[in-house]
Amino acid sequence: MPGTLNTEPNLDAPDDFYAALVDAQRGLTPAQSQQVNARLVLLLANHIGDARVLEQALARARQGILPAGADETLRVTQ
Repeated sequence: MPGTLNTEPNLDAPDDFYAALVDAQRGLTPAQSQQVNARLVLLLANHIGDARVLEQALARARQGILPAGADETLRVTQ
C-alpha cells in the first residue's frame, strides 16, 4: 500500500543481501563503514521517494533506542 511502511518480509534472499552488506564493508574503518551505510540509506530513500514512508521508517528504526547518556531505567518498550 503506497504511503505505508511495509515491515513484512519482502526480500527473496535476505541472507544473501545481508552477506552483500557485510562484504561491502569488509576492510573499511568504522568511519568508512558508517559512510557506506549513510550512502546506502540515502540511495534507498531516494528510490522510495515517499516522505510519509520514510518518516515511518525513521521512527521505526529509532524505536526503543535511548539517546546517549539516557538512564536505562527510563526505557519504555513499545
